[in-house]
Amino acid sequence: MRRTGIIATVLVLAGTGLGGAATAADAAPAAAARATACPTGWGSGAKGGPATGAVPLENVRTGRHDCYDRIVFDVPGGGRAVRYHVAYVERLRQSTTGRTIPVGGGAVLDIHVGAPSYDPATGAVTYPGRVGRTLPGVDVRGYRTFRDTRFAGSFEGETQVGLGVRARLPFRVQQASGRLVVDVAHTWTGTR
Repeated sequence: MRRTGIIATVLVLAGTGLGGAATAADAAPAAAARATACPTGWGSGAKGGPATGAVPLENVRTGRHDCYDRIVFDVPGGGRAVRYHVAYVERLRQSTTGRTIPVGGGAVLDIHVGAPSYDPATGAVTYPGRVGRTLPGVDVRGYRTFRDTRFAGSFEGETQVGLGVRARLPFRVQQASGRLVVDVAHTWTGTR
């Protein structure tokens, strides 16, 4: 009788150990699933081409994501063909005057969007940016990568914006219907 009790106790303890091992093994994939695999291979070289257009810019907004910070240029009516040119520069220089506009951060992205901040037909302002000032309604405090934004002007179908980032990091440019999206990665590696 005593021997049966010992065997039962050993089996219960062995089962608990196996259950604990299974639980630990199950937890490892769950932890791995929580670690986000971030995209890589975007590079930090210039992207785009000539940036002129006739459909006006209406808004600029930003967002934070697990792997990158995002700035979005809303150009309703621009379809998927909003022209752009985005490149890292030593200093942000206003295209029309050559004037240097200070931008905070360890690196500066010079973003040209093929959309004026005014209606070309009437001249009415569609986006109220002021040269040398931060972008209206955009606050990048607390962002992991973004540090500063500056409006550099709008002339002949093109709006210029300076984006200050923590360091020269990889970025990508995407187009969606009525939007131009610039994502700047948090790191050069593929994890967050």
